[in-house]
Amino acid sequence: MNQEGGSLNPTHRLDVLGFYCPVPVAKTRQTLEGLENGNVLEVLADDPETLHDMPLLLNRGSHRLLDMRQSAGEILFLIEVVK
Repeated sequence: MNQEGGSLNPTHRLDVLGFYCPVPVAKTRQTLEGLENGNVLEVLADDPETLHDMPLLLNRGSHRLLDMRQSAGEILFLIEVVK
């Protein structure tokens, strides 16, 4: 996925389609802990609760939400790892 000249290419992907709270946020937190500074994690979810819960998770730490998009019931989050 490219945006603004390709600076937001994900280095890792997490598919949590079909999972519901708290699984998507818990799996995202677990995945982020294992990534290195500067990595970009793409998370694909379909639980509407993630629209509220994912920003809350990221606001508690240093990771940055780069993008959030909704399409056809799916939600894509692009998260930069900041440690």
